[in-house]
Amino acid sequence: MALKLLSLDMRLVCELELSPLALVFWSILGVRALNNGLARTPTMGWLHWERFMCNLDCQEEPDACISEQLFMQMAELMVSDGWKDAGYEYLCIDDCWMAPQRDSKGRLQADPQRFPSGIKHLANYVHSKGLKLGIYADVGNKTCAGFPGSFGSYDIDAQTFADWGVDLLKFDGCHCDSIVSLENGYRYMSLALNKTGRSIVYSCEWPLYLRPFHKPNYTDIQYYCNHWRNFDDVYDSWESIKSILAWTVINQKEIVEVAGPGSWNDPDMLVIGNFGLSWDQQVTQMALWAIMAAPLLMSNDLRQISSQAKALLQNEDVIAINQDPLGKQGYCFRKEKQVEVWERPLSNLAWAVALRNLQEVGGPYPYTIQVSSLGRGLACNPGCIITQLLPEKVHLGFYEWTLTLKTRINPSGTVLLRLERF
Repeated sequence: MALKLLSLDMRLVCELELSPLALVFWSILGVRALNNGLARTPTMGWLHWERFMCNLDCQEEPDACISEQLFMQMAELMVSDGWKDAGYEYLCIDDCWMAPQRDSKGRLQADPQRFPSGIKHLANYVHSKGLKLGIYADVGNKTCAGFPGSFGSYDIDAQTFADWGVDLLKFDGCHCDSIVSLENGYRYMSLALNKTGRSIVYSCEWPLYLRPFHKPNYTDIQYYCNHWRNFDDVYDSWESIKSILAWTVINQKEIVEVAGPGSWNDPDMLVIGNFGLSWDQQVTQMALWAIMAAPLLMSNDLRQISSQAKALLQNEDVIAINQDPLGKQGYCFRKEKQVEVWERPLSNLAWAVALRNLQEVGGPYPYTIQVSSLGRGLACNPGCIITQLLPEKVHLGFYEWTLTLKTRINPSGTVLLRLERF
């Protein structure tokens, strides 16, 4: 490991010869890269962006603007309404929390009107609830919304976040001058975070911004990041969810093998409990995010969420699949007619299987599959107990390896199963 780190760092120094980063890079050589012991299972929490975006108008919309009040309210609800107990522990701030300029010492600062008590006070409040605080910054000169970026200030920003008590950094990739700066910036911030000595989950968007120019080196990305975005931002729409799943299927041979404890592919936020998805489409997102071992970062309004959406997001059986300690990402292994079949190996020789109906017209689709084909032919050999977890929990009972499984899948919906070796 040490030799690998040294070779990467020496290469990085050579690439940075003409960059301001080179002037300070030697100060963190020898600091161990990621390997921070964090995110051993996919990160779970709440993130403001999809639902609240960059709402700065606290006079007209005091309950929806990006402010310390919003995050304190969400922290309270994460505890009182069972989210923390279900595993959602990170309360994450996205873009638009900053003041337009750094302070006199070059440090990022929160907007004084919307965050009058400062981020350290907010972190202390979040920690007092038994939760952890996430924050947002950008590898480039500006954030995507135009606030100060971290380029040239990685060390001071990392230390600032550590001093505030931040537990997760979402590091975006807007406004970067070059691909070299983008990649080196992501590597550098990983080292800078570790140098602070504070445990901070590192969430990257490295491959998302790199892919238009050349194929990402996922071995490198995995080495430095706890999880990483591969594809476009999620929106509160079925078309968005479908596009993410389609991209994942097309690219799964490239991305599945690099996922594991401490390193996860991030298909972006859960939009369950908002406006754009039908019930069956919400079931599909929850089921497939569990199969994909994806970070479960909700973006919704916990003050207004329906009891049905809340029960889905807090479903302990589905969360157990997502959080399975084996840490293997699932994949789509079959598509026939209008059904995709996904599977994921779990600990104790169990398997999760998702049957997704691609049709969006008509009624429930009758689907039959050979039990012997599931779990690479291992899940039910010689037999297994099958439990349907979604859209509702049903104990289907014992199946021999030679039998067939018959089910009905609602349009745009998914049936999620757990198979236990007998």
